[in-house]
Amino acid sequence: MRIAIIGAGCSGLTTIKNLVEAGLEDITCFEKNDQIGGNWVFTANESHSSICETTHIISSKSMSQFSDFPMPDDYPDYPSHQQILAYFQAYTKHFQLEKYIRFNTAVLHVEKIEKEGWRLFLSDDTWTDFDYLLIANGHHSAPRHPAWKNDFTGEYQHSHDYKSNQGFEGKQVLVVGAGNSGCDCAVETSRVAARVDISLRSPQYIIPKFVMGQPTDAFAASLQWLPQNIRDKLQKISLRLQIGRYRDYQLPEPDFLPTRAHPTINSELLDKIRHGKVYPRQGVKEISGQTVFFEDGSAAGYDVIIAATGYKISFPFFDPSFINWEDVIRIPLYLRMFHPEHSTLIFIGLIQPQGCIWPLAEIQARLAARLIANKIQLPINWRAQASIEGKCLEQQFIRHPRHSIEVHYFPYLKQLNRVLHSGYSRE
Repeated sequence: MRIAIIGAGCSGLTTIKNLVEAGLEDITCFEKNDQIGGNWVFTANESHSSICETTHIISSKSMSQFSDFPMPDDYPDYPSHQQILAYFQAYTKHFQLEKYIRFNTAVLHVEKIEKEGWRLFLSDDTWTDFDYLLIANGHHSAPRHPAWKNDFTGEYQHSHDYKSNQGFEGKQVLVVGAGNSGCDCAVETSRVAARVDISLRSPQYIIPKFVMGQPTDAFAASLQWLPQNIRDKLQKISLRLQIGRYRDYQLPEPDFLPTRAHPTINSELLDKIRHGKVYPRQGVKEISGQTVFFEDGSAAGYDVIIAATGYKISFPFFDPSFINWEDVIRIPLYLRMFHPEHSTLIFIGLIQPQGCIWPLAEIQARLAARLIANKIQLPINWRAQASIEGKCLEQQFIRHPRHSIEVHYFPYLKQLNRVLHSGYSRE
């Protein structure tokens, strides 16, 4: 049983670990870079990584660690990117995962072959066949650019390439998008720029990192015993008590529940707005030269635009006619992992949870490993369930490509564990 993994980031690492624990040894993980860590390998230059110099995680330490490898006691509630990379390096060393990884080897192309197998064409001009293919390449590597990108004649960059606030001194800056990356860029550039505006096309929940003295995700976890409608009311009440109304910050009031969209976790942006360091703007209507026209009829000139406009789901090694989910609203995978037409193709970490991805990827990897090792089997109707799940999840979130891989953390975790520990065991 030959198993290939693409990517040695957090999802790829826990995949190797769980495959080995299930008794599988013929494993090769292909990593195009020279070290493990994926997105958490910071470099000051443009690269595969989307983190910047000051990045800290937005999920808390207690809710982000792997189940059998806790983060160090001296880590803060929200560790830095340096600490997170050190954590993954320690995890790799402890479980002796590096011997399964081929570094500096990119997978250029993948073809499906007979008997549900896979042929991988590699950057060293070789190819190899495998029985199973596990995709763990992440989903923050292919920036989604706005349609007006080439209309702006000033300096343009996507938040993927933002590394620090050096070079923004004294400039007029517009950040487009108020997701987690957009808010980080606005806060950091506001420390040195002459003025920073942030453009929102639609309302957005911007939530502090601490609620009632607890990390936000830990506070949410403490409410899981309550019915969903009660949790929704408590979340809205706690936000109102802590930050007031969004219109007090010149931001649009969300007309949907917090769980209907991917949240922005940021404690500084609202403070910067009230201190006159960041100014909210409406959505961009059009651009002429260095002048930006907004939906409310106002206009302003800028030296720099940072487009925090998200990412495409990208599998550059697949032919687009085989799998292309760059602009879809719904992805037809059972448990967000299993493709109904390709039983030996498994996705690990292709989720965007309202919480941390790593513990979920760990359970995904454990489920995949036990399935490949023939210790469990999926339910008989899993292929039909893939379509049903896709439609159900689509209805739970605002309909937009941004939410095509969104999941509610605890319900999804419960669903994974139900299949992992259900009556489908072969043991």
